Amino acid sequence: MADAKQQQAVAPSAAWMTVKPFVNGGASGMLATCVIQPIDMVKVKIQLGEGSAATVTKKMLANEGIGSFYKGLSAGLLRQATYTTARLGSFRVLTNKAVEANEGKPLPLLQKAVIGLTAGAIGASVGSPADLALIRMQADSTLPAAQRRNYKNAFHALYRIVADEGVLALWKGAGPTVVRAMSLNMGMLASYDQSVELFRDKFGAGELSTMLGASAVSGFFASACSLPFDYVKTQIQKMQPDANGKYPYTGSLDCVMKTLKSGGPFKFYTGFPVYCVRIAPHVMLTWIFLNQIQKFEKDMGL
Repeated sequence: MADAKQQQAVAPSAAWMTVKPFVNGGASGMLATCVIQPIDMVKVKIQLGEGSAATVTKKMLANEGIGSFYKGLSAGLLRQATYTTARLGSFRVLTNKAVEANEGKPLPLLQKAVIGLTAGAIGASVGSPADLALIRMQADSTLPAAQRRNYKNAFHALYRIVADEGVLALWKGAGPTVVRAMSLNMGMLASYDQSVELFRDKFGAGELSTMLGASAVSGFFASACSLPFDYVKTQIQKMQPDANGKYPYTGSLDCVMKTLKSGGPFKFYTGFPVYCVRIAPHVMLTWIFLNQIQKFEKDMGL
């Protein structure tokens, strides 16, 4: 009888340990998004051709006020609740399994990169509908008044997309979204774990220095690896048919070829400074929040 009660008491703890990497990952991503959302809004408008960061910021403040910087926040939070929950959770689970198979030894960088690619693909597949809703909501104000969709929030956007375009439309642009996520997470996740080992074991850095240094390295590589794919993804997701019902691009490859022809390879790095300023801090804040959440759980015995 006592053994049965003891097993019942242990069961919730075992269940929590299973879901904890996913819950922690999603929570850290959502907290980081609340801080970074205004920069992300400016980045999208730059990619849509509205001008420089300063021009876009002034126009947004003059035309729509401070609230315009948080337009699409509900979709951003939903995206983190799906995408980041899946990618960070699966990365940690897969990494732990790989370390266990490697007899507790640190994994080589190549193996970390493969796990990062896999986690990115899983996260993007789960989070693609929320990502589409976010892009649509952020791009809406750049359209002519007659073409604006006027989504009220993320769930209204998802409902309208399904009602107007069908369920499969939720994964419109999923191909470039998945590829972009794979490249970003390969750079972000693999470089973070590798940098932690470097700062901690090679340089003898303290806990805070290791966390900040590894987070900065992770943010840089995430930005450098993913911007071209982010550019293509944004162009595909925000395109609308012309008067004849024809879309500007037939797919991701067509977008790549037309962009190369019209603007050259550097066109894919349009808005790179703002993108880097947005991606790197978000990555850093995600790791910082994640570390603080884990520290809190450890102190609380969770």
